[in-house]
Amino acid sequence: MDVIKIGGNELDNPAFVQGLAARVAAMDTAPVIVHGGGRAIGALQEKLGLQPVKVDGLRVTDAASLEVAQMVLSGHANKLLVTALFAAGVTAVGLSGVDGGLLRCVKKQVNGADLGYVGQVVGVQPALVQHLVAQGVVPVVSPISLGLDGQVYNVNADEAAAALAAALGADLLSFVSNVPGVIDGTGQPLRRLSAARTEQLIAAGVIRDGMVPKVRAALDGLAHGVAKARIVDLAGLGNGGGTLFEEL
Repeated sequence: MDVIKIGGNELDNPAFVQGLAARVAAMDTAPVIVHGGGRAIGALQEKLGLQPVKVDGLRVTDAASLEVAQMVLSGHANKLLVTALFAAGVTAVGLSGVDGGLLRCVKKQVNGADLGYVGQVVGVQPALVQHLVAQGVVPVVSPISLGLDGQVYNVNADEAAAALAAALGADLLSFVSNVPGVIDGTGQPLRRLSAARTEQLIAAGVIRDGMVPKVRAALDGLAHGVAKARIVDLAGLGNGGGTLFEEL
């Protein structure tokens, strides 16, 4: 089983969404798709007078911003992908981490910073997703998740994808981005990275900003049972492209 994580920024590009749907339609078995919201969340926040704030690439979510995240992630972004998949002949079902208790979480902090209603996944109930895939249906998952305290939380989509892939024992976890992989200091994509080398590149500032949670999510997936993980663009999704993370 493959898990594909789609960045929210890519959803702003109709050609990308159509191309993704076409690639999924060509796959032999139904993948699981996890998606973010990216610019759409920030844009709606700004329209409502809510200033987006991030810590270490993670969005700070107060009560009002949580409502926005739910509207964008479990509403607009989720149904945008489901609609595109149906147009390409793929049967898809939109879910959030709340549905069926798919993703359970606790309140998250980073370096002591309070991120508000941001969660960290601590449990996955994959039975619903497994049932859908067995029927040839593509689950499209928003990372809005249910806390153990009964509160709804916004979970980073990279982390949600890694946790779900680990629980499913995925063969391949692909983080689809707008770049062909992790880019080195000379501007070239790296074909393979170990955990140690990845941390060196983060410390040197070569891997930075929003790429940091992606590479750490990929390594976390590997550490918890995912067979392979990579960062790749749409062009490389179907031909073995991207940066492959492996334990060396």
